[in-house]
Amino acid sequence: MAWTKVIPAHPVVAVAGATGAVGNEFLKVLHDLNFPASEVRALASALSAGKKLSFEGCGDVPAGELTVQEMTSESFDGVDIALFSAGSDVSKAMREAVVAAGAVMIDNSSAFRMDEDVPLVVPEVNPGDVPWHSGVIANPNCSTIITVVAVAALRRAAASTASSRADSSRVRRRSSAGT
Repeated sequence: MAWTKVIPAHPVVAVAGATGAVGNEFLKVLHDLNFPASEVRALASALSAGKKLSFEGCGDVPAGELTVQEMTSESFDGVDIALFSAGSDVSKAMREAVVAAGAVMIDNSSAFRMDEDVPLVVPEVNPGDVPWHSGVIANPNCSTIITVVAVAALRRAAASTASSRADSSRVRRRSSAGT
């Protein structure tokens, strides 16, 4: 069943695993894109709760510090987009809570990569797969992403070259025919 909830123009974004290296990158990307978030929640384990994270701001969220909250099932109430990089076990454990809260989980772990009902998306390659998600979108591991982006570019170039060669061949045939 495809997802029907519309993401608002200024979504609430949760970053699950915010204290880790990838979580930190998520926060940087939100800033770099000036993502139009109305709120950004930094979530992590109970051990990290209360920790302050520097955040450069995005959308309606000013630059400053985010206070890390302990990730619980209730953490996703009111969230529209949940960026996950907290490990497969955590992603699997939180999936139901995230989806039940009406948030879309974008998962960076291997938890859902092989699930038939979860689109495995690399935006530069197959963005058209996003609409058929049912609350969870997975992405491949980092080395696979780099590889498929490069292969997709080569594929487009080969298709373009083949098309150009076909066009050139038609022009040559017409030229030699005197038309």
